Amino acid sequence: MNDTPRRAFGASAKSKRKDVNLDLPTVRQMLPLVESIVRDIVDRRSQLTRLHPEQENLDRHRRDLAWMERERRYHIQDEIVAVEGAYKQAVTELRELGLAILDVEAGRVAFPTRINGRPAIFTWQPGEDNVLFWSYEDEEQRRPIPNEWVPGTPLRLKK
Repeated sequence: MNDTPRRAFGASAKSKRKDVNLDLPTVRQMLPLVESIVRDIVDRRSQLTRLHPEQENLDRHRRDLAWMERERRYHIQDEIVAVEGAYKQAVTELRELGLAILDVEAGRVAFPTRINGRPAIFTWQPGEDNVLFWSYEDEEQRRPIPNEWVPGTPLRLKK
């Protein structure tokens, strides 16, 4: 018996969620929450990067391990499962906000928007004080956000 769910012809596999388009003030208000979530993602990724080689080494030498190392081998698997769960939960939280992680190692996040009618993103990563960059969705270059886009910033007159 096939357990694959049946879909009507033309049914979308995408979620029913509408596309998210955030403005700059909203993105900047979201930053403290996003910063916390990204910190969790980066920390969990770092833990996994450390734990996986240790597990592989213990597994490779499993027949020669002393009791303490054998015990560690059993506990490390539980630790990896817990860390992977926390990692997936943090990534899910970010996605539920309509955001995407562009670079897990750097913690760079994309906030979807539209600029000049084209899909674009505002970007932020740990170490930056605020959301200061943007790019069109199909570009990798991060462009500085012009002062004119920031509410309350006086427009500069061209001479």
